[in-house]
Amino acid sequence: MMQSKPTPQNEDARKQTKPRGKRKINVLLTAFLLIRVRETRETSEAIALKQKQKHGQENQFKKLIIVLDGVGDRPIKKFGGKSPLEAANCANLNVLARHGRTGLAVVAERVAPESDVGVFAVLGYDPAKGHVARGALEAIGFGIKMKDGWCALRGNFATARGAKIIDRRAGRTLQPHEAKALAVEVSKKVRLTSAPAAKFTFKATVAHRCVLVLRAARRLSGNVSNTDPAYMRVHGMGSAIVGYKKHVVRCFPLENSLSAEVTANLVNEFAEKSRRVLENSAVNRSREKKKLLPANIILLRDAQSVLPRRKQMPNWTIIADMPLEVGIGRFLGMHVERVPETHHPERGEGLRERVKQTLAALRSPANEGVYVHIKGPDLPGHWGDPLAKRRIIKKIDVEFIGPLAKRIDWRNTRLLVTADHATPCELKAHSADPVPVLLVGAGVRADGSREWSERECFEHGAIRCASSALRKMLEK
Repeated sequence: MMQSKPTPQNEDARKQTKPRGKRKINVLLTAFLLIRVRETRETSEAIALKQKQKHGQENQFKKLIIVLDGVGDRPIKKFGGKSPLEAANCANLNVLARHGRTGLAVVAERVAPESDVGVFAVLGYDPAKGHVARGALEAIGFGIKMKDGWCALRGNFATARGAKIIDRRAGRTLQPHEAKALAVEVSKKVRLTSAPAAKFTFKATVAHRCVLVLRAARRLSGNVSNTDPAYMRVHGMGSAIVGYKKHVVRCFPLENSLSAEVTANLVNEFAEKSRRVLENSAVNRSREKKKLLPANIILLRDAQSVLPRRKQMPNWTIIADMPLEVGIGRFLGMHVERVPETHHPERGEGLRERVKQTLAALRSPANEGVYVHIKGPDLPGHWGDPLAKRRIIKKIDVEFIGPLAKRIDWRNTRLLVTADHATPCELKAHSADPVPVLLVGAGVRADGSREWSERECFEHGAIRCASSALRKMLEK
């Protein structure tokens, strides 16, 4: 029987025909490879997302917060009923207001807040929920090590005669070398004996400001009153007292505990012994010969002995020069950019340097947001000098806001401008007044505001909220 010759078609068919087991293995192998490819793609996307989150890139825009310390004010008669901000007629801020939204924010209900309260609020932390007092923050900002159970207080070199306080800031004429010399002298000559193993660290910081850290064999308490009569404690927050009595006061425990009693005794002992040293200091004798007020007493406030945990902000940069804001930045895990120390922030020193630092921080891929603190407007408010306050606000608009606004990429930047508190010239102190707010930039629709002032924010601004809600608004 003759066998048929193989044809090309039969040969191809035999080549394509494979055992069933091998086909099954190939199908499984293909499916496995497809699954691995999909998993690899998903893993790569997850890694990319984590990297974006790490560097703050999950949003398409950078966030910028500018806080003008104490800029809020009240109508001034010599300005025809306008506030210093309104009278400054800030061309650059007004342009931003016309392209954005304005309004008013309450920093803390029924409290005339200190700056620590206001800064935390603007950064999105509710100050009524476990606030961290100023003493510890200023210590951290100045580089002093803090531990739970130690008690830190903010201080002022001041002037007193007997029981009467003449000036809470020693005339605002204390020079850096004088303050440092006085702090060194106090540290060398004062010894605390009212508690076992009691020790302290005392440092001059900026101008009349100083910081005291107490420690002892037992844990100390931050729940004690101030010896600075211009401020009181309200739910752990510092609140300014309008029309305070200018008398030297003692520290008292604010809770029924041995720790608070021991802490109050240590504060009083330090205040009394340091005053004796300061009154006999050659530095103060020299000041009196020059017809300057002696810095002969230390007023203490805002004690803190425990550092609670707070949600960190590692993808943010804070640009500041004062120990308080620097301390807040360090406490929250922010990258801190120090502005060269300015002896006269009310004159607008360091504004152009801040422009460069702000732009560099915004362009950094590691930053999700940037916080800039400008001290200037607060000081003339404390002096009761509306002309000086108007002048510094105008200078900030011309030398900082204007150059910055021209170089920002508004397609991917959102800006919030506000204040940490109001400092009305008529009060010469902080107030509980709501503060003006300006939101502008990527994705923000204009609300019809014509300028940025307290009056315009009240009459036409759409924003009405707590300051602690502003950061969420910035990120939406």
